Amino acid sequence: MDHPRTIIGLGEALYDVFPDQMRPGGAPLNLAVHAHQLGNRGVVVSRIGEDALGHQLLDDLRQRDMPTDHVQVDPDRATGTVLVQLDPAGEPTYDIVAHVAWDNLQWDPQMESLAAHADAVCFGSLAQRDGQTRNTIYRFLSSARRAVRLFDVNLRQHYHDRRSLDRSLELATAAKLNQDELNTLAVTFACNGSTDEIAEQLRAQFNLEFLALTRGPDGAAVFTDAQKFESLPVSAAPGGNAVGAGDAAAAALLHGRLRNWDWPRTLTLANTLGAHVAAADGACPELTDTIRYLAG
Repeated sequence: MDHPRTIIGLGEALYDVFPDQMRPGGAPLNLAVHAHQLGNRGVVVSRIGEDALGHQLLDDLRQRDMPTDHVQVDPDRATGTVLVQLDPAGEPTYDIVAHVAWDNLQWDPQMESLAAHADAVCFGSLAQRDGQTRNTIYRFLSSARRAVRLFDVNLRQHYHDRRSLDRSLELATAAKLNQDELNTLAVTFACNGSTDEIAEQLRAQFNLEFLALTRGPDGAAVFTDAQKFESLPVSAAPGGNAVGAGDAAAAALLHGRLRNWDWPRTLTLANTLGAHVAAADGACPELTDTIRYLAG
C-alpha cells in the first residue's frame, strides 16, 4: 500500500483579497493543501499574526485535517494579505502587503527534525524579501538534504534579485517556472537560444534533477538530463481564474516524483490538476474523482 510522503510548503501563508471575497493563499500554503488532497502529508511552515485572519487561517487548515504546529504566531505583525485583481481572461495581478508576519519566520528546534525527515520541500522567491525569513528558509533547506527541494520561482513585483535567485537555485534540486520567469532568469544568468535551450542551460548550470516549465493552457514540460517530456494539455472550463493553478501543478509534480512515476504520467496529473484549479473559484478546490484516480 502506498504511504503518504511529507511535502513541505515553506514561506508565505496569507489571505488573497479579491474584490468580492477573501481566501487563504500563498504559493507554499496552496501547494501543501494540494499535496494533502493528493494523499500526502502536506505541512505548512510559515508565520501568521495573532489576529482574526490568523485564527481563521488555522481553522481552515484544521478543517482539512492538516497539521498547524509549524505555523508560528507573531504577537506584533499582522497576518499577510495580497490584493488580487483579475483581468477579463482571469489572469491575476497582485499587490502584496509588506512587513507582515510571514516576513518574520523564526528558526526553531522543531524545524530541524521536520526538515531532516521531509520527502520534499517547496519554496519560492517572495518569502525571501526579508532577511529574517530568507535566512530561515536557507537553514531549513540546508537541513533537508534527503528531500527533493523544489524552487517554485514565482517572481512577484520587485521582491527578487540575482543574489537570492542564485542562492535558491544552488540550494534546490529542481525548479518550476513559467515562460515570463524563464525569460527573466535567462537575462539574469546569461542564457541564450530557444525556450528549450534556455531551460536546459539553466537546469545544467545549477545541476538540477529537473526543471518544469508551466505554459498555462498549453500544459507543462519537464527538462531532465538533456531530455524533454511533455503530455497533452488539458483545457480549463470557463468561469474560473488562474490563481493557484501553478501551485497545484507543482504539488502534482512532487507527488509523481516521490513515487518514481515516469514523467508523462506525472505531467498528466499536473496538467489535469492545474486545469481543474484554473476552472474553479479558488486556489484549492476539492479534487474530482478523476484526479483522485490519476493520483493513484
